[in-house]
Amino acid sequence: MGGTEEPISAYAPKMAGTVNWGTATVVGVFAGMLYGGSKEAAASVSKDAEVMLKLGSTPDKREQYRLMRDAMEKRFIRVTRGSIVGGVRLGMFTAGFYGLQNLLAEKRGVHDIYNVVGSGSATAATFGLIMPGSLRWRARNVLLGSVLGAAFCLPLGWIHLKLVEKANEGSSGERGEATSGVGAAIERLEGNLKKKI
Repeated sequence: MGGTEEPISAYAPKMAGTVNWGTATVVGVFAGMLYGGSKEAAASVSKDAEVMLKLGSTPDKREQYRLMRDAMEKRFIRVTRGSIVGGVRLGMFTAGFYGLQNLLAEKRGVHDIYNVVGSGSATAATFGLIMPGSLRWRARNVLLGSVLGAAFCLPLGWIHLKLVEKANEGSSGERGEATSGVGAAIERLEGNLKKKI
């Protein structure tokens, strides 16, 4: 009846080392947009050279302005389309990878290298399946994606877990409760200042 009862949460506490799925997806979308847009902008340089050649051979000023306007509109559309497609592709890949990694960590009850390898393999295989081509070509892409995803994620997962262990070394010995983020940084700073005084 008193105010000492704690609310019951339907969510389990987040495991150390797991990545926030939403944040990683947003970062993936923006990185894909930057990559896709810059790739299309670099590819449109040859198209700009063609427009310059046409401009030199056209004496009419109105025709030159029309050619320049058309070239700029086409370039804008190409870069925008590249940004959107790149953002969607990398965002979907990132969301699938980290969502599956966190799901495996939750279901298995431990965050280890096998979660990273399994999610990398499954995500790469899924994207191999949705690539265009015949059924035989897609089956090849699934197998190749599964193997390459696991091979690529094995060292990355190991490095990630070692970095998480290194980051958690300083904060685990002082108190029983686990803190992270800004609160942990403030507490470490306070501890360092108290030691110096």
